[in-house]
Amino acid sequence: MATDWLNEYLDWPGVGQVFLLRRERTTGGVTAVEEVFGITSLGPHEASAAELLGWVRRHWSIENELFGVRDVTLGEDGCRARKGGAPAVLAGLRNAVVHLLSGTDFPSKAAALRPFMVHPLEALALLRAPKRE
Repeated sequence: MATDWLNEYLDWPGVGQVFLLRRERTTGGVTAVEEVFGITSLGPHEASAAELLGWVRRHWSIENELFGVRDVTLGEDGCRARKGGAPAVLAGLRNAVVHLLSGTDFPSKAAALRPFMVHPLEALALLRAPKRE
């Protein structure tokens, strides 16, 4: 549901619409419902409720594809590096690994990592520049 009728109550320059997103998730037979609000500068004539939902879904697909891989598969959340430039360097390395693994034929990044954990030197092949034709 999206509306512009709240705009006059918001002290927010450029607000176009406020929207409510209701999420339902069932895990182990238990259904959880979450309602969140969003604000956009796009008015109803620029973005319908369906278009807003599509943009939110695309945002979360990016979140799940990149950050989920970094957090879960590459253990970013459990990393203890907190000082100096180490966190930024490690984040850059994780991004590079995600990019390199996306060029493999494995069904997932986790599946691509497994053989390299057993044979780490084989991972060097991912660093080779593609042949020019």
